[in-house]
Amino acid sequence: MRLYHYYEREKGPFRSISDLSDEDGEKVLEQIRKDKPDVFLAKRPSDYLQKRRRFEAILRNEFIKIGGRPERDTPHYMVVEEVPFFEKWYEHTASIIIDTDELDTSMLSFTYGDSHPTFSGNVKDGKEYRNRLYSFEEIQNIIDKYGLPQEWNPDFKYGPECYVEVQVWTDRGLEKWLE
Repeated sequence: MRLYHYYEREKGPFRSISDLSDEDGEKVLEQIRKDKPDVFLAKRPSDYLQKRRRFEAILRNEFIKIGGRPERDTPHYMVVEEVPFFEKWYEHTASIIIDTDELDTSMLSFTYGDSHPTFSGNVKDGKEYRNRLYSFEEIQNIIDKYGLPQEWNPDFKYGPECYVEVQVWTDRGLEKWLE
């Protein structure tokens, strides 16, 4: 399985606002809104960082519940396979492709769709992958069953899922891209 990490070329990969203090994170978001108002990230709501921290705590707890042993407080984010939608997220989008053979898959968790709507409680359509975090083995069964969302829902017409999100709970395997 190929995992993609999309990022702003000038900032570099695997830079997470979650690794910053609340104050510094808010400054970064404000700077993006000011300097690049047309990129997707600039359109985040004012309480985005607060919500993100809440969802990341849920993800971490759910990862531990399924037997995960996170080495990071918050994950690095990737997606399963190429997702053209992410080309719009940044002004100068770049990406890294990593095969899961290069990573310790026990340090990965997955949501079928973005983790925020997956765990928001706002989507009440009864689909089995709502409010669920999957292991590497489990997500393969879900993808076999439903396909990749970016193929059947690239423009969100059929729900909030348009990719499979990957949470990477370690820096191991990513060292060559980390500062």
